Amino acid sequence: ASAAASAQTIRPGLWEMQNRMGGNPAIEQAMAQMQQQMAAMTPAQRKQMEAMMAQQGVAMPQAGAGGALGMKVCVTPDMAARGDMPTQTEGDCTTTITSRSGNTLKMSFVCKNPPATGEGSYTFQGDTAYTMKMAMKTTRAGKTESMTMDGQGKWLSADCGKVKPLKP
Repeated sequence: ASAAASAQTIRPGLWEMQNRMGGNPAIEQAMAQMQQQMAAMTPAQRKQMEAMMAQQGVAMPQAGAGGALGMKVCVTPDMAARGDMPTQTEGDCTTTITSRSGNTLKMSFVCKNPPATGEGSYTFQGDTAYTMKMAMKTTRAGKTESMTMDGQGKWLSADCGKVKPLKP
């Protein structure tokens, strides 16, 4: 049983995550615009943005392959022991693990502000890498919008360096 449990946990330390949004042209366009704006920042603007994001426990996002957004996050030993995945959600969200089997963890979430729901799965390659797929629905201006997110994470080192742990 412990081998199955360890197949669904991650190692504490510095992680690099790449996430790609899809399934919604408006979201895809907004992500592309955000990446263009980040690329056009002056060094002073970039430093200010890095400081603001560091307070939330996230290193400045980088453009990844195929339009993915990459970021570095710090996972504490406590977070790893609880099986918390290195994600950052907006608003007041509750995540529920719905199943653990082999190297796969399935979960669902509900957020209050902004209102959103979703479900996803993480597939682990040991405790130093994972892939993730999510399907989400949110309501904006009275309309339900759907989107998907594909992602992956890889462990970089036991030392988080200047990257602070994510705030709960």
